[in-house]
Amino acid sequence: MDTASFRRGVRDVAPLLLGIIPFGLVAGIATVNAGLGLPAAVGLSVVVFAGASQLAALELLGQNAPLTVVVATAVVINLRLLMYSASIAPYFREFTGRWKAVLAYVLTDQAYALSVASYRSDSETDRKWYYLGVAVTLWAVWQVTTIAGALLGTGVPDAWGLEFAIPLVFLAILVPAIEDASTGVAAVVGGAIAVVGAGLPLNLGLLVAAGVGITAGVLTESATGGTDGD
Repeated sequence: MDTASFRRGVRDVAPLLLGIIPFGLVAGIATVNAGLGLPAAVGLSVVVFAGASQLAALELLGQNAPLTVVVATAVVINLRLLMYSASIAPYFREFTGRWKAVLAYVLTDQAYALSVASYRSDSETDRKWYYLGVAVTLWAVWQVTTIAGALLGTGVPDAWGLEFAIPLVFLAILVPAIEDASTGVAAVVGGAIAVVGAGLPLNLGLLVAAGVGITAGVLTESATGGTDGD
């Protein structure tokens, strides 16, 4: 075990926990509001371990949507993890299949963004242990806060505005990743499409926005020759 890389991962993800904690509390409270108990909250967080899809699934369960719709929605939202997995896979090529399965289970937006940024800027980092420092910390904090949210339930005042922390978490990931014109265009176009497509069924607006944003970024990079960030 490379403890230095693991600790560096923990240190790098620490600032993001300020947003993850209220995010987890919101997910736990949503579980109670959807009529589910503590065992369901724990099971959902451990098995799914994906905040956006958990909230979407709980909202649909609260509306008595068919189970197939709930599952399909969660799958569609989590399709972005397929893109993350394909992007980070070259860095994990040397690991065994068992380790790849473990790393895949704890893959999140934050773990992907921080790890890829670290791999690109520091070739000396132990990739596995840095990633685990980030991802395991997120996993542990997420489980604790969703359980706390489920226990607190409706006892948390609306005035706390915990929902406001959710977009802040994703903004904290997005802003440092905008390095040049192509990534800027991808962020702006993807964000705009996500807002416009927010009303699409099964939360398809998120997936459409990701695809259009990536396409816009690639086209911009081709038009600029990929040199705008140099």
